Amino acid sequence: MIGIILAGVTALIALAMAGGLGWRMVRRRRVAKALKITAPNAVVEERFVEIGGIEQWIQIRGENRDNPVLLVLHGGPGWPNAVFTLPLRSWERHFTVVQWDHRGAGKTLGRNGKAGSGQMTFDRRVTDAIELIEFLRRHLKSDKVIVLAESMGTLTGLPLAQRRPDLVHALVLTDLYVNVVRNEARKHQLTLERLRAAGNTKGTAALEAIGGDPTGWDLRAWNTNMAWAFKTNLPIPHLDRRLLFPLALFSPIYNLRELVTLLSGFQWSTSQMFEEIMAYDARTLSTRFQIPVFVLQGESDVVTLTSLAEEYFQEVEAPIKGLTLIKDAGHFAAFTQPDQFLGELRTRIRPVSAEVGEPSVAPNAH
Repeated sequence: MIGIILAGVTALIALAMAGGLGWRMVRRRRVAKALKITAPNAVVEERFVEIGGIEQWIQIRGENRDNPVLLVLHGGPGWPNAVFTLPLRSWERHFTVVQWDHRGAGKTLGRNGKAGSGQMTFDRRVTDAIELIEFLRRHLKSDKVIVLAESMGTLTGLPLAQRRPDLVHALVLTDLYVNVVRNEARKHQLTLERLRAAGNTKGTAALEAIGGDPTGWDLRAWNTNMAWAFKTNLPIPHLDRRLLFPLALFSPIYNLRELVTLLSGFQWSTSQMFEEIMAYDARTLSTRFQIPVFVLQGESDVVTLTSLAEEYFQEVEAPIKGLTLIKDAGHFAAFTQPDQFLGELRTRIRPVSAEVGEPSVAPNAH
């Protein structure tokens, strides 16, 4: 995965440098125009905030600052979700959306450097998230926030909800990691089946070479498994090239130098946190929550497997819980089907975020 992202975005940057800088500038201006917010009670901010002893970058956007605050915890673990601001533009009519480049990622890495990033662990990220929410409460005059934890961000979101439920209206999980070893083993098997069915001898040989037991993998083997899963992703293959690269390249948020930092942060964060990632099992945490918990998972996610997310959901105990399988979506369901995802946020999560009653399962849970 790292190699594909580095190669793909490097190629796009090289194309821009070779003769497309003007073309990139035009595209960035178009995106900036599409992102413009002019509502009278809007909030549009990009700033650094001191969190955990270092300056960390956040983006706050919404058409009405009185809307509920939606804090997005990005995946990667070092791939900032601010690159998805354009597809999430419709969300900003109903929520104040906060994107955050975690320590070791994106603009936060650019400001502090690797040496200044401090402790690179998920526990440190949970502590950072708590501090950020406390800032948002003061800054936006909001008692609590809705937390949307995506992919590797679920490794932060789940313990955050357990540790400080008083700060969170509801926890929304998407691209959910449950047990990383089980996920990677099954992903390896399913990806290998797709490659063999397609007659892809190169991919088949690559996956056979690393073996099907993730407990023996190093970071290179992990990347191999991830890369071929993305190449054969369902329902959209090559999701990185078709979604990630163009959004990053034409984003008005990151200049070319910051794109390079974004890429290096993705690579470095994974290497720093690899052992913790491989040891992760959500069931080592309690499956009992004091706040509403919702799983919005792509119905055909072959990266963070939908079947494992469904198993985990059945074990969750919460005042209110709900499971929705996002149609025509795999990994990155929130970004490939943003309107469908927003519909769930508006009709199911927002109403129950204000007040929680007796334990129940939200309607239409499947």
